[in-house]
Amino acid sequence: MMNVKRTFGTILTILGIIGLIYAGYGFIKHSLQTRELIVAAIIGLIFFVSGIGLVKNTKDEA
Repeated sequence: MMNVKRTFGTILTILGIIGLIYAGYGFIKHSLQTRELIVAAIIGLIFFVSGIGLVKNTKDEA
């Protein structure tokens, strides 16, 4: 059985990376309002950091 915390941490990390890339791309292209991009970057950073923390602090039970 797969470890649920580790899987959830991986999903959060991937979502965080996507959010950060989206915000960075938006900043470069000036496509959206600055406030929306800042919110996307902050949420992406929170997801990324919490996902890394879950993966790092979860012990393998295999």
